[in-house]
Amino acid sequence: MSTTLARLLSAALVVVALALPSSAAADCYIHYKAKRDIPKYGLHYGIVQSSGSCPSSPERAVRSRISSGGWALLGIVKVTTSPPTATELEFAKQHYYR
Repeated sequence: MSTTLARLLSAALVVVALALPSSAAADCYIHYKAKRDIPKYGLHYGIVQSSGSCPSSPERAVRSRISSGGWALLGIVKVTTSPPTATELEFAKQHYYR
């Protein structure tokens, strides 16, 4: 009787495991540098958080988030699934877009 119960439990666990998503896609963090000429010249380091996997064009993802503020992308610093460190967040300040 206990062998039958163990087999049923094992089968149930397999069914539950197959029903769950294999793994949730981690968020993507795109670190970048940008500049603005008007109304006042400025440079900044920023981070754009993108839900799910990293986009095929991180440049496009960043441009779409910063262009409305008059910022122009200078370059992508790094693309990672690791959340930003405290130091990176301190550098980004108000330019951490979630």
